[in-house]
Amino acid sequence: MVAGNHAVAATAEDLNRDARQALEKLTSTNTLAETLSAEARAILVFPNIVKAGLVFGGSYGEGVLMKDSEVVDYYNSVAGTFGFQAGAQSYAYVMFLMTDEAVSYLETSKGWEVGVGPTVVLVDEGVAKNLSTSSLKDDAYAFIFSQQGLMAGVSIEGTKISRIQR
Repeated sequence: MVAGNHAVAATAEDLNRDARQALEKLTSTNTLAETLSAEARAILVFPNIVKAGLVFGGSYGEGVLMKDSEVVDYYNSVAGTFGFQAGAQSYAYVMFLMTDEAVSYLETSKGWEVGVGPTVVLVDEGVAKNLSTSSLKDDAYAFIFSQQGLMAGVSIEGTKISRIQR
């Protein structure tokens, strides 16, 4: 649902359900994501990010932090952009937090700007081919999926993830 300029879930229960469905969709179609899911200290799931722009743009969505398959907190994902762009799209992303340090950074910072702090690897097909359980050394791994719309390229670099009340 879109309210104003923000994509928001109607209720915490809706957000919990949508996040579980998004995580299930990713892990059922991607074996690396399934492996990371089992080994992660925590998982951030943003089931619906809306991105729009015409020269200036931005994206917004809300998600959950899960530990041991249980929702423990709520976060938003916000990014602003500038440059050649036109259109709108929606997508989902999941970030697997692999270290206690990454989880602690998320929970104690006043907003985590992706690209600053713990190392986040954006997993695409090329990266996925070169990763195995023995080579997983980074703090976090992110997957972008369920892209819909008319905008090319999605990145989470520079995205700010902040805790919200739900």
